[in-house]
Amino acid sequence: MTGRPSNAASERLRQAGLRPTRQRLALAGLLFDGGDRHVTAETLHREAIGTHVRVSLATVYNALHQFTKAGLLREVVVDAGRAYFDTNTRHHHHFFVEHDGALSDIAAGGVEVSRLPAPPAGTEVERVDVVVRIRRRQG
Repeated sequence: MTGRPSNAASERLRQAGLRPTRQRLALAGLLFDGGDRHVTAETLHREAIGTHVRVSLATVYNALHQFTKAGLLREVVVDAGRAYFDTNTRHHHHFFVEHDGALSDIAAGGVEVSRLPAPPAGTEVERVDVVVRIRRRQG
């Protein structure tokens, strides 16, 4: 790891109930030291390696899932084999460009969902996530 981990990253992990290990701190710094963003485990792994953080792809996956479970990230599944992790945990939706895999935010008020089916007995709707699949215009 290069440089010292930020106190903000350490405090953020502690407040979420996660022990601030060296690798978690490095990954948290990459994720949270800028604006809101969407990453895959693979892109975060490449960023980590590019900044001389020694971390395996499996560790990146584990950390992303731990951060998600702790409420620091939101997982956005766009298909069976592809998930993004979003640092913006507020309610909102997404545009997904299928050709190049770009994911961008849609404000929560930008989508209106009506007439949801009744959930199965003993359950309740927690939230509705909308992914609008788009493509770039040709020509």
